[in-house]
Amino acid sequence: MPAWNPSVAIRLGKRTDSRSPKIKDFVPLAGLDDLVFGGWDIYEDTAYEAAANAKVLSRDHLDPVKDFLTGIKPMPAVFDPEYVRRINGPNVKQGRTKMDQAEMLAEDIAQFRKNNGVSRAVMIWCGSTEVYHKPSAVHQTLKDFECGLMKNDPEIAPSQIYAYAALKSGIPFANGAPNLTTDTPALLDLARERNLPICGKDFKTGQTFMKTLLAPGLKARMLGLSGWFSTNILGNRDGEVLEDPGSFKSKEETKLSVLEHILQPELYPQLYKDYYHSVKINYYPPRGDAKEGWDNIDIFGWMGYPMQIKIDFLCRDSILAAPIVLDLVLFMDLAQRCGMRGIQEWLSFYFKAPMTAAGLYPEHDIFIQLMKLKNTLRWMRGEDLITHLGLEYYD
Repeated sequence: MPAWNPSVAIRLGKRTDSRSPKIKDFVPLAGLDDLVFGGWDIYEDTAYEAAANAKVLSRDHLDPVKDFLTGIKPMPAVFDPEYVRRINGPNVKQGRTKMDQAEMLAEDIAQFRKNNGVSRAVMIWCGSTEVYHKPSAVHQTLKDFECGLMKNDPEIAPSQIYAYAALKSGIPFANGAPNLTTDTPALLDLARERNLPICGKDFKTGQTFMKTLLAPGLKARMLGLSGWFSTNILGNRDGEVLEDPGSFKSKEETKLSVLEHILQPELYPQLYKDYYHSVKINYYPPRGDAKEGWDNIDIFGWMGYPMQIKIDFLCRDSILAAPIVLDLVLFMDLAQRCGMRGIQEWLSFYFKAPMTAAGLYPEHDIFIQLMKLKNTLRWMRGEDLITHLGLEYYD
């Protein structure tokens, strides 16, 4: 959006009503001055040291907030090298069982709340992409999951331990990575039982963001698709982790699913049934956080005549992701205060692989996602939903 930006507005009522308040004035979002930041990391660097090493922001932007960032020190993290294989660090919790690790996280949360005097909290997973796993027997019920924690079940990933600790502590949880986390029956049930909102997964920032912009336009004009080849170069720690085939598989699954759901080849087989779709990510250290995504798109129009679209998106991964994180924190806090629990599909706008109710396909069209988000805010405040029908202007 981003919702925290003072200039972002939301239309209310008819176009002729001229009612477009700022979102921050329309719904009771927490103020930026009310936020306190904390987290876990396998490295011991302060937030300032981590930001300086990442080289996303210039010193001109970092140095004025050096004292503030230096005060943010990471708590020891829950980490399993079987789930993230290309990096390792010294700042790691040691627990006999995964349940011990979950209880350590819960204690961290309690101490953070006490030390900072906060009344509410939101946890958002910004960690590395874990290797691809499907739900197993340990994920089917909360009882099975808790038993698995005590028995160190290898199917329970660190991100799931964080999510469990958050939900048991009464904290909403958002998953910014593509790995299996709260999208399991056990943790879904826990979220509903505790009346907590959850959402995910995988922040939509670069190449997939462009796909959700362009693919709806191709479908709207009934332009056929022969193939969509996507490749990326990325030099930050995320790129390094994704060099591992297991972690890349998690990312690939979310990236490939977008076109299928937008284009609906089962409804338009002549246009979209047999298109070729490939996604590659290459680790290239010289590029750092400045990711580059290339897309070659082969389309066809009237009478089958071929055409091409080429995109070269030179973007900054963290610059695109950071506002998403802040929006999700504010909206998840709002959802909890509004009594909304379970999957928050209205926040699909921010994700590559939006979580949905069982048996419901995800909506990937970014324009529909934005309408859903804004209509949810209107619904919260008792305003009429906007359908864009417009017949009332011509009676």
